[in-house]
Amino acid sequence: MTEIQRLLTETIDDLNAREKRDNRPRFSISFIRKHPGLFIGMYIAWFATLAVMLQSDTLVDSVWLLVVLFVLLNGFFFFDVAPRYRYEDIDVLDFRVCYNGEWYNTRFVPPALIHAILQSPHVGSDQKAQLQKMITRKGELSFYDVFTLTRTEASR
Repeated sequence: MTEIQRLLTETIDDLNAREKRDNRPRFSISFIRKHPGLFIGMYIAWFATLAVMLQSDTLVDSVWLLVVLFVLLNGFFFFDVAPRYRYEDIDVLDFRVCYNGEWYNTRFVPPALIHAILQSPHVGSDQKAQLQKMITRKGELSFYDVFTLTRTEASR
């Protein structure tokens, strides 16, 4: 493992720990905060369906099924899963991109990582120069930008 890979992996692990990214479902009411109209509309539609079912002679016996399904499906809205970021996922297009998104293109690296790379004696001067050039050109760097430095290191 190269020095840049090691520093990137440490930063990703730190980010996962700070943001509690562990692929576990956690109870959260963020859905209600983000989409209150949708949440209220969902309940209005459910009560309307319940009223129709209670009025119908043929559907009144299956009201319990509606209630059970609604409670189970509604439960999914109260859980959030924070997917774990991994170094191995950078620049890989597969099913995880649908789940995580291309986080490595949208998340910027912390300045401490850039400082650590620039100060490390194990990183080549050509990579440091390339990193400086990227900083002046782009300003903030994404995880993918720093990842591309490892490609030049591997090609040598």
